[in-house]
Amino acid sequence: MEIGALLGLEQLTWGTLVLVTIAAFGAGWVDAVVGGGGLLQLPALLLIPGITPVQALATNKLAGLSGTTTSAITYYARAKPDLRTAVPMALIALGGSFGGAAVAIVLPASAFKPIIVVALLAVAVFTVARPQLGARTALRFAGGRHHAAAGVTGAVIGFYDGLIGPGTGTFLVIALVALLGYDFLQSSAKAKIVNLATNAGALLLFIPHGAVLWVLGIILAAANVAGSYLGSRMAIARGSRFIRVVFLIVVVLLIGKLGLDVWDENIAPVL
Repeated sequence: MEIGALLGLEQLTWGTLVLVTIAAFGAGWVDAVVGGGGLLQLPALLLIPGITPVQALATNKLAGLSGTTTSAITYYARAKPDLRTAVPMALIALGGSFGGAAVAIVLPASAFKPIIVVALLAVAVFTVARPQLGARTALRFAGGRHHAAAGVTGAVIGFYDGLIGPGTGTFLVIALVALLGYDFLQSSAKAKIVNLATNAGALLLFIPHGAVLWVLGIILAAANVAGSYLGSRMAIARGSRFIRVVFLIVVVLLIGKLGLDVWDENIAPVL
């Protein structure tokens, strides 16, 4: 039996499957360090002939959930993130992600992409201008204000993840660093727990709609898990400085990717 028929995608070849699997491994590594693995995995899935955008997004969430679970466990065992902040933030983000996925079904993500590009540019400038940002933990708030800020952050970024997706982990990291005052290592550790919940929230909507390609998703999940394990070990070993460098690289790539989307979807058609 041809591999495409086995996976429910008649035109899928072995070559394309290998390419997508390598992309899933790379996405797992990037996601584990600082988020943004969707830059690799989602576009690779969209290269498969016959796959719909919703199938690609849903299958990407399945693979991402597996990898994020692995990195969350690894970070928890070694970096000991504060679960009193991470778990409530994750639960709120799960609800936000479900809501975002529901909106994504009726409202095109292109309507929001120009805003996201501007936000990413601001994040890049802010991070470069403050080289000591995220070097150490210095919490901005205490008590109820701290948890309220974490909850609002989880809701907003969770909604974004369900609606658009790429860069969710990156936004979580910069919010935890700049808004709450954690260092990059602790921010990455907490971001994995929250990102796990946002992936789960979107899947709660996509699975009943039959959008997940399960066999392909399980293959990509295995590759994502391997990349996530390697990435989280490297991030923990090398610390906040390493994560900051990777963070800036991913932000620049996100700006380029979403900027091209804005051009193709909103500007090029009227020229």
